[in-house]
Amino acid sequence: MKKSVFAAAAMLGAFALVATGCAGGAAPGAGGNGGGGGDDVIKVGFAQTGSESGWRAANTESMKNAFSAENGFELIFNAADNKQEAQISAVRNFINQGVDAIVIAPITVDGWDDVLTEAKDAGIPVILEDRTVSASDDLYASWVGLDFEQEGRTAGEWVKENFDGKGANLVVLEGTTGSSAALDRATGFNEAIEGTDVNVLDSQTGDFTRDGGKKVMEGYLQKYGKDINVLFAHNDDMGLGALDAIKAAGLTPGKDIQIVTIDAVKDGMTALASGEFNFIVECNPLLGDKAAELVKAVVAGDEVEKRTIVEDQSFTQEQAAEVLDSRPY
Repeated sequence: MKKSVFAAAAMLGAFALVATGCAGGAAPGAGGNGGGGGDDVIKVGFAQTGSESGWRAANTESMKNAFSAENGFELIFNAADNKQEAQISAVRNFINQGVDAIVIAPITVDGWDDVLTEAKDAGIPVILEDRTVSASDDLYASWVGLDFEQEGRTAGEWVKENFDGKGANLVVLEGTTGSSAALDRATGFNEAIEGTDVNVLDSQTGDFTRDGGKKVMEGYLQKYGKDINVLFAHNDDMGLGALDAIKAAGLTPGKDIQIVTIDAVKDGMTALASGEFNFIVECNPLLGDKAAELVKAVVAGDEVEKRTIVEDQSFTQEQAAEVLDSRPY
């Protein structure tokens, strides 16, 4: 009788160990402790800026494809409609859900210290994607994106090469105020045209949107009219909006007003190939695979580079026509 009791107890104990082991297999990463190693699904919260442009749409698609179930992820996606407070709220929600990692494309550079500290205190690593922040770099694990300052510099060098010595008048369509993309592109561009006789008539934000670019350009045309020789738009979508305003004013984009933009999305490249744009600097939106690689590494406890810069190209009208059909975005 005692033997039977002891045997039954042993079986129950073994079952309890197995059950505990199974439960333990699901535990890594729960509560934001940075687990998720081995074959576990990695739960990731991604705070996107919004859907303000063709570039952003391509970037979102790249991220969703990279952080797919097939690749071992559970993705919680939030697009903040370019509202900083909504994006910070989304990040706090990710923390409360106990995700394994958080990826953020910050709308602006400032205002991130508190929520990044909260993520760090919860043991949840943060990867910055696309844009940067002014917060201390010990509050996030890594950043992957583009060299925005070099993009602006490349655009400015084209303006310098084609307009220095001609006393050209230039207007600027800036990106979202306070964003690292807008700040850095302006810095690079201004450095490149410094010392030239290019005259910057005006510079205002179009918020990286097509509608914003159109409205600001309409104001420029009403104020300066045919005195405008060159437009520099911080992204293709604002440049495309400006095209509509220029045409409505009875002017020919690409001739009466030459246009240089940044992004190289399909619609922008089409405008360049047709001669309505004159020069485009690429900003590659396909950052998903690299971001996913960084997340897997930091969740596994591996060391990663603090900054990863993805290289860009630039295109003339002829170059755009050659590659347009093969572009993935």
